Amino acid sequence: MEDYQENLVNEEQSAVAEETSYEQQETTETDETVVEEEKTADTTESAVEMESETEAESKVEKTAKHATASNASIPVDQFDWDKLEKEDLYEGNKGEIEEKYNQTLSKVAENEVVEGTIVAITKREVIVNIGYKSEGVISITEFRYNPDLKVGDKIEVYVETAEDKRGQLILSHKQARALRSWDRVNEALENDEIIKGYIKCRTKGGMIVDVFGIEAFLPGSQIDVKPIRDYDMFVDKTMEFKVVKINQEFRNVVVSHKALIEAEIEAQKKEIISHLEKGQVLEGIVKNITSYGVFIDLGGVDGLIHITDLSWGRVTHPEEVVTLDQKVNVVILDFDNDKKRIALGIKQLTPHPWDSLDPNIQVGDKVKGKVVVMADYGAFVEISPGVEGLIHVSEMSWSQHLRSAQDFMKVGDEVEAVILTIDRDERKMSLGIKQLKSDPWINIEEKYAVGTKHVARVRNFTNFGIFVEIEEGVDGLIHISDLSWTKKIKHPAEFTQIGSTIDVQVLEIDKENRRLSLGHKQLEENPWDVFESLFTVDSIHEGIITDISDKGALISMSYGVEGFAPVRGLKKEDGTIAKVDEKLPFKVVEFSKTAKKIVVSHTRTFEDEQKEAEAKEKATNENSTKDALKRVQSSIEKTTLGDVEALAALKDEMIENQGK
Repeated sequence: MEDYQENLVNEEQSAVAEETSYEQQETTETDETVVEEEKTADTTESAVEMESETEAESKVEKTAKHATASNASIPVDQFDWDKLEKEDLYEGNKGEIEEKYNQTLSKVAENEVVEGTIVAITKREVIVNIGYKSEGVISITEFRYNPDLKVGDKIEVYVETAEDKRGQLILSHKQARALRSWDRVNEALENDEIIKGYIKCRTKGGMIVDVFGIEAFLPGSQIDVKPIRDYDMFVDKTMEFKVVKINQEFRNVVVSHKALIEAEIEAQKKEIISHLEKGQVLEGIVKNITSYGVFIDLGGVDGLIHITDLSWGRVTHPEEVVTLDQKVNVVILDFDNDKKRIALGIKQLTPHPWDSLDPNIQVGDKVKGKVVVMADYGAFVEISPGVEGLIHVSEMSWSQHLRSAQDFMKVGDEVEAVILTIDRDERKMSLGIKQLKSDPWINIEEKYAVGTKHVARVRNFTNFGIFVEIEEGVDGLIHISDLSWTKKIKHPAEFTQIGSTIDVQVLEIDKENRRLSLGHKQLEENPWDVFESLFTVDSIHEGIITDISDKGALISMSYGVEGFAPVRGLKKEDGTIAKVDEKLPFKVVEFSKTAKKIVVSHTRTFEDEQKEAEAKEKATNENSTKDALKRVQSSIEKTTLGDVEALAALKDEMIENQGK
C-alpha cells in the first residue's frame, strides 16, 4: 500500500510539473502573439471588418477585437493599461453574457458520479471531458482492468473536487467504479451480462478477479471447460466473465469464464451427437486419464473409454495403454442424446483374441500362462493376450481342506495347467493344476492299508477328534476316544497341537468320501486286559484326586489309570469332604473293560470295615442267646420256685444283651 501511495504522489508531482510547463509555454505563446499583432495592424483591421460582417459572432468578441485593434499601433511600453481596464468591453451587457456562457457549461457537483468522454491518453494519465470548463486528469493505473481503453470511450468518473487551488478538475474512475460496483454486479447477474475482469492473483482453489473494483472469486473449475494444469498463466490477464452467484449477506461474488463458452459448446455437442452412429470410428485426443477410464475430446464433445474397453487383456491402469494429448482412433459403442454421454472403445477396433485361438486346443491339453488376477476363490491365468482361464481353488490341490488361492500362487507367476472345460461361444475356460499330479486315492488301499502305521500332521481340532493329513490330498480323523487307552480327554488340545506330527494307525478306509479313520492308542497294546485282574471289585488302591466337579472327582491311580469317585464316595471318616491333590485309599466299586471305566470310593474303605465289625458282633450275640434258650428249655420240666427266679434273672440278662 505504501508503494502504491508513493507512486500516486510521484505521478501527481509529475502532473503538476507538466501542468506548470504547459502554463509557461502558454504564456510564452501569448507574448509572441501580442508582438505578432503589433507588426500586423493592417491585417487585424481587415479581420475586424470581416468579423463585423459576420452576425453570428458575439458582441463580446467584437468589442475585445476592436479594443485590441485601436491599440495595435501603440508600442508596448506606451500602452495605456488603465484606459483598457476602464473601457467597457461588454457594452454594458457583462452579466447577461456571463449567464449565457455559464449555461453552455455542465453543472458539476462534487462527490457525485458522472459520465465522461476520454479525449486523450498518455503513458501516465487519461484526460477526460465531462462538459465542464476544464478537463479532468486520471492516473492510467486506474484502468489496468481495461487494456482496450481508447479515446472516445465513455466512462464513469467520481468528482472529487470541481476546482482545486490550481483550478484543476479532480476526477477518479476507481471511486466511481467502487460506488457503482455492487449495483453493477447485481445488474450483471440479473441481466446475464458479459463483463470484463482483471485477474489479480491466484488463491486456493481458483483466482481472485477485479470486477468493477470488487474482488470476485473465480473457481478453478470455472476457468475453462478443459482441466487447467497451470493457473499462473492467467494472472495479470483481463478476461470476460459472467456473474454466476452472489452472497448478499457476505457480499461475495463468484464469476465464471467457462459459462461463456458452455453455450457454444452445447450447440457443438448437439450438432456432433446428431451425426453420431453406433460403430462409427472417430479420431480423438486423450483429454484426461482417471483410474476408471479415459476421456476423449472428439472436437467439442467428450466421450469416455472405460478401462475394460481399452484392451482385450487385463489393464491395471489406463496409463498403461494411453498418454495425455495422444491422438487415438475410437469406436462409438453407445451414446445418450439427453445426457450427452458417449461410450467409446479401443479394443473393439481389433479382432477378439478368442476368435484367433488355436482351434486344436481341447479339454485335457496342458497350457502355460501368467497369473493376472487373484481372488479367494481362484486365480485368472492369461494363456494369450485376451484369453484367460480360471483355476478354482478346489482345482489347485487334491486336499479337501478349505484354503485360499493365495496359498498356491500370486499375480505374475508363470504356471502350467490342464484345460478342464472350454466354451468358445461364451469365451470361458476352466483350468486345473492338481491334475498335473496323480490322484492319491486311486490306489489308497495299497498305499494305506488297514493296520498300517504312518506319521500325520495335525490340521484341525474338533470337539470329537483331530483331523490330520498324511500327505497332500489324503486326510484322516482320529476320534477323541482313540487317542489314549487310559486318559479321559475332554478336548484334543489337551493331547497335541495344530501343526505337530502324530503317529497313527489306519483303522478304516472310506474311499467314497475320501476319508481315513485313524487311531493313535492302537499303536500300543490294550492295558485293560491287565487292569481287569489288578483292579478287581472291592480291591483297595491308593489314588490322588486330580479334579472335582458337581458329579464327582477324577482319581489318578497306578499304571496311569484314571478312576471316577462319586460325590458320596469323597466323604472322609472325620465327616469332611476330600479335596484336590489329596492322596487317599480308594476301593474299586465297579470295573468295566468294554467301557474302560473304573468307579472307586474312599468312603467305602472305612464304612465297609465298620459294617463287618457290626456283623461279627451281632453274630456273637445271636449265638449266646441261642445257648441260653437251650438251657432254659432243658430245665423247664424241673422248674421250681428257685428255678423261676433263675429264669427271670436269665430273661433280664437276655433283655440287657439285646439292648446292647
